[in-house]
Amino acid sequence: MEIASEKGLCDKYMGKFPVISISLKGVNGSSFETARSMMCSVIGKEALRFRFLLESEQLSYEEKKMYGQLIAIDPQNTQIFRMWDSVLMESLKTLTMLLEKHYKQKVIVLIDEYDVPLAKAFESHYYEQMVLLLRNLFEQVLKTNSSLYMAILTGCMRISKESIFTGLNNLKVLSIPDVRFDEYFGFTDTDVKHLLAYYCLSGHHSTIKEWYNGYRFGNVDVYCPWDVLNYCDALRMDKDALPQNYWANTSGNDAVKRFIEKSDNGTVKREIECLVAGGEIEKEIHPELTYYDMYQSINHIWSVLFTTGYLTQRGKPHGDAFRLAIPNMEIRTIFTKQIMEYFKESVQRDGDSLNAFCEALKSGNSHGVEKQFGDYLRKTISIRDTFVQKKMKENFYHGILLSLLGFKESWGIFSNRECGDGYSDIIVEIDDEETGIIIEVKYSDNGELETECRQALEQIRDMHYEAQLRDNGMMRILKYGISCYKKRCKVLLEID
Repeated sequence: MEIASEKGLCDKYMGKFPVISISLKGVNGSSFETARSMMCSVIGKEALRFRFLLESEQLSYEEKKMYGQLIAIDPQNTQIFRMWDSVLMESLKTLTMLLEKHYKQKVIVLIDEYDVPLAKAFESHYYEQMVLLLRNLFEQVLKTNSSLYMAILTGCMRISKESIFTGLNNLKVLSIPDVRFDEYFGFTDTDVKHLLAYYCLSGHHSTIKEWYNGYRFGNVDVYCPWDVLNYCDALRMDKDALPQNYWANTSGNDAVKRFIEKSDNGTVKREIECLVAGGEIEKEIHPELTYYDMYQSINHIWSVLFTTGYLTQRGKPHGDAFRLAIPNMEIRTIFTKQIMEYFKESVQRDGDSLNAFCEALKSGNSHGVEKQFGDYLRKTISIRDTFVQKKMKENFYHGILLSLLGFKESWGIFSNRECGDGYSDIIVEIDDEETGIIIEVKYSDNGELETECRQALEQIRDMHYEAQLRDNGMMRILKYGISCYKKRCKVLLEID
């Protein structure tokens, strides 16, 4: 709408150019043959929009035959476009040439998600074949193409070292730190306030800002439009709707997973903990990476996380050095989820320690429980302090305990179960030994661990959490109050 107010601009450009627009997001086959077929489909379907070229008086018979090759369907499967390699690699250039001749006007080419085929090819081990295909496709349409007015390519990675743009010396690259167009990469705070006012949702501004703002492009902080629109849609149906992680539904989060797997390095572990706690760290960013380079070094993974939006910049960079932070609560939940998943995988590999923890818990050995649980806390990445409320901190330790208890498949493990006059944190039923275990988890903001343990035990007594266990035939009941502070814990026990 703002562009429409620029009459001179619109008079010059609006409706004046033929436009070819494709997205390569769907070119994600598990083999090169499948990916190549998908590429043919993407280009073939776009070419079908210009079917009038078959009747164009501006095109010769031979040129119409060239167009026919772009929309040719495999007679054995009408869902598949059939192109020879030479036709596919020149397909976009051919289409620009035909459109220019028909309209007597040069052509604009838009290519979205240009790097997705390379990412998928790297994952599925046909990388070199895809590089060759894209290099030829892009060279033909972008280099010395007299029918091209301009082209715009968008993607996450700059990948200029990939050689898919060989010889293209007239590219203007605009990336996250660049000021030009910075406000147009998302919704500004003003945009969001206007949107919320329109839908009578202004009271939710602070929540939306906490969850979906914080991406720094150039000199401007922006919101993720996808998230804002989805949450506003949910709020219109339910004014009490809670914010959700909409990003997780559109991304595999592989970069974060690979990053967390590097956390056995003590320095990296501390840096992750700093980020999750709302802090900042300084790292050199190298935006021009090959896919071979990306995960070879933790130093390169920082660049991947930055360019894909899992980390954002704070302040101005100093050369290649950037102050990095997690942008908002939504991305933080992705990090914490991957941290918990990695913890589950790692503890399952340590059966002896898991068994020792569970045996100490069952036998009423509170000192053993405290030692084993403390050992796990020191090993894992802590999700702590400044970023979240106390209840969310407790949820982290709650999740670790559930992961440890999951080792005992014969035990009945229940989380936040209605018991007595309330909801207990964790209930364990060991049927063959008629033993029940109640665990109440507390977080001690001031480090007074024993005080919080006693409050946890008092809550168990006051809320009569043991009633359900008695009804289920548990004759021996162990009540644990467990308090935590960063990587420390305290365990107190009462036995009925």
